[in-house]
Amino acid sequence: MNLKELPLRTGVFGAEPWTEDMRERIEAGSDIKAYDIYGLSEIVGPGVANECIHQAGPIFSRTCFIRKSLIRNPRAAARRHGGELVLTTLCKRAMPMIRYRTRDITSLEPARCACGRTLRRIRRIGRRSDDMLIIRGVNLFPSQIEAALLKVEGTLPHYQIIVDRQKGLDTLEVQVEVTNEAFSDTVGGMEQMQKRLAHSIETITGLRPALKLVAARTIQRSEAKPTVIDKRIM
Repeated sequence: MNLKELPLRTGVFGAEPWTEDMRERIEAGSDIKAYDIYGLSEIVGPGVANECIHQAGPIFSRTCFIRKSLIRNPRAAARRHGGELVLTTLCKRAMPMIRYRTRDITSLEPARCACGRTLRRIRRIGRRSDDMLIIRGVNLFPSQIEAALLKVEGTLPHYQIIVDRQKGLDTLEVQVEVTNEAFSDTVGGMEQMQKRLAHSIETITGLRPALKLVAARTIQRSEAKPTVIDKRIM
């Protein structure tokens, strides 16, 4: 299908961080204008902030959110480098959020947008303050991988997560250490273990990664957290 032949002229994209390079690739391949949208299910879902036609960063709604103190950062000078976005809702009656920490790192744009709006505007969100990964719009925590591995006999709680982006799509590979007995088993036995692991991970996370079984003590140890290698350029 040639996307340029479709009558589509506008696309709104969210759910995970994306770069200006990705925007240019989408627009060049489809002849549409690609706009950034920001939202959280805890707040109001999609539409917390949206870009205007100038594509200069999402603009917040004045009637739904407090327009000041959005960045939680104790150092004023650090605001140039970004801080954690904190929101207080004004239009949620059943479950209001007061100074809700989003974990999303961004910074405020002090200048007025070229469209003339004076509403608060933020820069593109490219990372989070915690260790959560966003894979194809799905939130993934390393602890979920560990929980899935522990459900399969023969695996060890040592693993490595490798995230990459190929042809515009996120890829996920999980390298898992297995016991010496399981690693020296037959090829058929290893394949069956891979299937059980893939099913366990998919049940917990909703993602089906590529799996690589490795011998014990072959993955580099980290005292702080499991090794996560994110090759995507944010």
